[in-house]
Amino acid sequence: MAAQPVKTLPEGPDWLYEVKWDGYRALLIKDGSRVQIRSRNDKNLTAMYPGIAAALQRLKVVRAVFDGEIVALADDGRPSFQALQHRGSHAHWQIVFCAFDLLHRDGTDLTGRPLEARRALLGDLLPDQVGTLRAATELKGTAAEVVEAVRGVGLEGVVAKRRNSVYTPGERSADWVKLRLDSQQEFVIGGYRPDGADSLDALLVGFYEGGELRFAGKVRAGFITRARRDLVEKLKPLRDVSLYQPSRR
Repeated sequence: MAAQPVKTLPEGPDWLYEVKWDGYRALLIKDGSRVQIRSRNDKNLTAMYPGIAAALQRLKVVRAVFDGEIVALADDGRPSFQALQHRGSHAHWQIVFCAFDLLHRDGTDLTGRPLEARRALLGDLLPDQVGTLRAATELKGTAAEVVEAVRGVGLEGVVAKRRNSVYTPGERSADWVKLRLDSQQEFVIGGYRPDGADSLDALLVGFYEGGELRFAGKVRAGFITRARRDLVEKLKPLRDVSLYQPSRR
């Protein structure tokens, strides 16, 4: 289930607000001793995040499916997508799974239950807010107060969800909406990572700091299949040329 983008958050007691994390959307699946971490595109990420997989195995539930986001957190609790992408050079950052929904528990499909009921069961399973697995926290206050607070600490945005909404897999529903708080910067396209012969997996972008070009990260989101193919054609001159090597700070 995905959220629709909006320019203003809905108001009223029918809505709850939570942080829009800057990470990787994923499902955690536990079936006895077998655990999996699946990406939004159904790729198996289990081996990439052994700490999360181990925490899921220790969880005191036989079968469960969690929806949430993999996030890299600094000591002050701030997330960084760049630190998540380059975990090897950000070893002091904590990799956690922020669960915002519980879809299945011990043989019971929960997707048809109201969000508040699912969140209550989620909180029972994940009461610890400092561990590797943690439940998303509801942000209290009016929409304006929540936006001001989230913008004040420099987070990516806010998600609003109807308290009585059911979970509709694969749909971008008006029961979930997201407000991205603008944070803009110009980037240089230094290269790309191909996906086969005629498609693109990600753009590699950087930014100038003190006259030096520094690596910022990979950009995957927002490209339809046709756009990826068009970009590959335009960027083919970069395929055999190494224009940029990330510098070490």
